Formats: sequence, structure tokens, C-alpha cells
Amino acid sequence: MNLLNISGSPHVHSDESTKKIMWRVNLALIPALLVAIAYFGINALSVSAIAVASCVLFQWLIEKYILKVPSTICDGSAVVTGLLLAFNVPATVSMMWIVIIGALVAIGVGKMSFGGLGKNPFNPALVGRVFLLISFPVQMTTWPVVDGIFPMNFDVATGATPLGAFKEGALPEGVTFMDAFMGHIGGSLGEVSALAILLGAAYLCWRKIITWHIPVTFIGTAFVFSGILWLVNPETYMDPVMTILTGGIMLGACFMATDMVTSPMSKSGQLIFGFGCGLLTIIIRNWGAYPEGVSFAILLMNSVTPLINRWCKPQRFAC
Repeated sequence: MNLLNISGSPHVHSDESTKKIMWRVNLALIPALLVAIAYFGINALSVSAIAVASCVLFQWLIEKYILKVPSTICDGSAVVTGLLLAFNVPATVSMMWIVIIGALVAIGVGKMSFGGLGKNPFNPALVGRVFLLISFPVQMTTWPVVDGIFPMNFDVATGATPLGAFKEGALPEGVTFMDAFMGHIGGSLGEVSALAILLGAAYLCWRKIITWHIPVTFIGTAFVFSGILWLVNPETYMDPVMTILTGGIMLGACFMATDMVTSPMSKSGQLIFGFGCGLLTIIIRNWGAYPEGVSFAILLMNSVTPLINRWCKPQRFAC
């Protein structure tokens, strides 16, 4: 006799799958990757390829020889982690073994040590990025100077990002809002073009993979609080528009804070999550040791996601 096991409600009929969702996220990252290649040349492609290949390889090795479970490398989640990790490192990373170490930490510690996709409490790419930032601060904060499209010798010159320069006292000369929006500034691979990131986020919203709640609340909170500080003392604090267009706010708000595994389930919980990310980012940027605070802010909010889920429970569909 065949028995059917019925899980708890709600029951949703859909052709969506983890594999489809992950590969759509990869597709949404393509605009930012193309902009990175355009501004940083072959180095951007090399860093991305090594990060993705390393993440896929480490996940396969861990699943086969340590966990001894069927491989899940085809679901695209390791590729997402690899791309996001690559987007969080400079194109001037000359020692590629640093990227490989970051991939090992992201997959081995941030993801597979908790049992794999769907069980990790922290965003794996951010775990890898923070590890690299703390372990290799010089290499992780040496940024190329963007000099036109498809540069040939960009790697011979390095400079401060707008955030780093402002931390030291002033913005680099000539940096405009349009430069920040289009990506004509220094920074890590995935944080230079707000336009490319927004295009990817719009695609994810259209496919209903993410909702507006976390990105809008994250960016809006950062804008409001940075605006208040700027109005109080414009010589000490960065103006709110440049605040959200530079650094990792756009990338973090659209692609990492929205990770469905590590963010709250309910809409109200997502609003709280986005508010916390935005507030912590501004606090760390202005009073912390690092000029950037997005990674730390998201990881801190990841840690309180279970509490948010407990407080903001999703609406019940049945009694």
C-alpha cells in the first residue's frame, strides 16, 4: 500500500525550484559583472572565474568526501556565492590564492559547516569577505583607479575609494553623482555601478524572487540617517546621495541582505531587517574603524533573524 506524506500548510503548486531561483540570481548579477569587466578589464574576469570555480570545487569536495551526500553543485548556489565573493574583492588582488582562501571560508565555514544550502544562518559570501578583510586588510583595501572603459594598464595605479577618501577628510576631486551611479569610481568589482545593480534587482523583483521590502528599507534608512548627519555637519559627514551610491550599500541591499535563507520570512520582519542593516551601516561607516560597514551590518542582522521571525510570524493560512 502506497502512503502519502502530507506536510503542513500552506500548500503551493508552483514550478519554481531552488535551481531555477539560483540561476536567475546569477543572471541578475550579469550586468554588474559586465560593468566590472568594462572598467577593470581581464582582471575582473579572472577574479570572478577563480572565485566561482573555487566555490564549486570546495562544495563538491565537502559533499563527496566529508558529508558524503549527493552533489548539489548544479543548483547554482555555489556560483552565486562565488560571484558575490568576487564582487566583494578588488580587481587588483594579485595573489589569487587569497580569493581561493575566501572561497574555502565562504563555502566550508559559512555554508557547508551548517549542513548546506537552506541551513546556513549567515550569508556565505559575506563570511568569506569579512574573513579576508580582517586577515588581509592591505590586499583587500588596495583599489584600482578607474580610467575609462576597457583600460589596459589600470593595475599600475591605485587610489582610495570615495568612502575611504572621505574617511580621511575629503572626496577625491572630480567624483560626481553620475560617476558613482554609472560606476566610474574605484571600489570592489560589484559595488562600482549602482545602475547595473539596480537593473539586476529589478529583474529579481519582476521574477518575484525578492520583494522591495529589504532593499527599499535598507537604502532608505541609510539615506535618511546619513542625511540627518549631513544636515548637522556637512563638512564632517558625506551627503546622503553619495552615501548610497558609493560603497556596498546597493550590492548589499539588493543581493545579499535579500538572501531568502538568512533574512526574515514575513514582510514586517523584512522591514525591521532592512532598517537594522541601514542603521548599522551608517553607524559603522561614521564611527567604526572601517570606512565601509555593509558586510558587518548584514551579518549582525543575520544573527538576529531567528528572533525577528519569532516576533513577526507570518500570517496563518489555516487554523
